[in-house]
Amino acid sequence: MPPRLNLRAASRSLVILSRPSVTSVQPRIAQIVARRTFAEEKSRNPAPGPNQDQLPHVSEEAAEYAEITGGTKPDTSQGTPVQDILKRDQESTEKAPEIIREEIDPTSKSAADETTFANLLALGQLQNASNGEPVGHKFGLPTLPLPSNANLHYRYDPVVDQVTNLLMQHGKLGVAQRNMAFILNFLRTSPPPQTNPDRPLLPGSPPAYALPLNPVLYLTLAIDSIAPLLRIRSQKGAAGGGTALQIPVPLGLRQRRRTAITWILDAASKKKSRGSGKNQFAQRVAEEIISVVEGRSGVWDKRGLIHKSGTSARANLMFGQKRRRIQAS
Repeated sequence: MPPRLNLRAASRSLVILSRPSVTSVQPRIAQIVARRTFAEEKSRNPAPGPNQDQLPHVSEEAAEYAEITGGTKPDTSQGTPVQDILKRDQESTEKAPEIIREEIDPTSKSAADETTFANLLALGQLQNASNGEPVGHKFGLPTLPLPSNANLHYRYDPVVDQVTNLLMQHGKLGVAQRNMAFILNFLRTSPPPQTNPDRPLLPGSPPAYALPLNPVLYLTLAIDSIAPLLRIRSQKGAAGGGTALQIPVPLGLRQRRRTAITWILDAASKKKSRGSGKNQFAQRVAEEIISVVEGRSGVWDKRGLIHKSGTSARANLMFGQKRRRIQAS
């Protein structure tokens, strides 16, 4: 009996070869694929640069134009003068500088030959310079020697400065200066005052219709007109029995103005405002100054009372001299 065929053992003795795969010589290195880059595309079709396709030069254009029209060609080796180019363009000739216009048209009249205000002013300055006067200053130079108060602390009018200081409250100088500017502007824009012959202003003052033209003079005239010449000082016990003696004391210019300004400010503070705002007090002060010039203010009564009291008490002026004589003896 033939032996039985064992398929498992037979399969182990057979060698099965797999199909060879098609690979590259170096399987770990990937093959390089040839591709066209953006730079190669640009190099094949280069874009026009900034210096390509330029317009021809002006001289070359003029040469072509002359060749067409049969005129004289310009010398392209040296270039075309600007005057020759502007001759063909009337608008450019009008906007050209004066020197080029004179070269194009020598018959044209230059600006230096024209008689203008600037030329006359320059000639006048030259004449002043030849006479020894200073030239080149908007305002005239100050006269020498300089006064003792010629510094930045005295750059305003003394009356304006004094009124501003008396207007100031709580050290707010900026607010006082703003009020002072409002007062001067109110005096400048107000109608001319109607003066009262019974209460005349200082002698030699300008007419009333000219006062708004100079508000500083307007203010100074109102203050000096009501400024008292003296004040009354009470000397205690000088009359005997503990009774005070009224002695008149003369005042200086600044003291007189201070008294007048104080009276005006007191009268303005007692008035009622006719509106609202931060300039109401300055407006009342300006109205009080106008009423002083017109003779309607009650400050005139104060001045008259002071002068009347000083006239009646002028006999007491010798009190101080008698006292010194008694002490000397």
